[in-house]
Amino acid sequence: MSLQSTDQIADLLTRIRNAIMVGKSEIYLPTSKLKVAITEALKKTNFISGYDLIEGSPRSTLHVIINEKEKAPRINEIEKVSKPGRRVYVSVDDIPKVKSGRGIVLISTSKGIMTGQEATKARLGGEILVKVW
Repeated sequence: MSLQSTDQIADLLTRIRNAIMVGKSEIYLPTSKLKVAITEALKKTNFISGYDLIEGSPRSTLHVIINEKEKAPRINEIEKVSKPGRRVYVSVDDIPKVKSGRGIVLISTSKGIMTGQEATKARLGGEILVKVW
């Protein structure tokens, strides 16, 4: 069985969603630069508690701490917008607000993965990856 998923973002989001549904507070998954960038953005916006990189061979492992034990998760819903068959791109003026500003949208820009608010400040558009609230 291969550790490589065809859609890394969908794999990360599904693991987070499933862990929340069964009441787990942390997950382990194979790492990639894209997954680390997304978890960093989620940590910066306080949707997850943290993450660690565990070095190993043949591949490092990403340890994502969704919430502290005995506390409710801060993610109510997490959804992938762009899919391999249908990419969704926006200009800086068309960046959507999620749940009237209570949620975030993660955008892949030329300067890396940013929240919608950061992309608006930097005047950058890009591919919408994830909506979180």
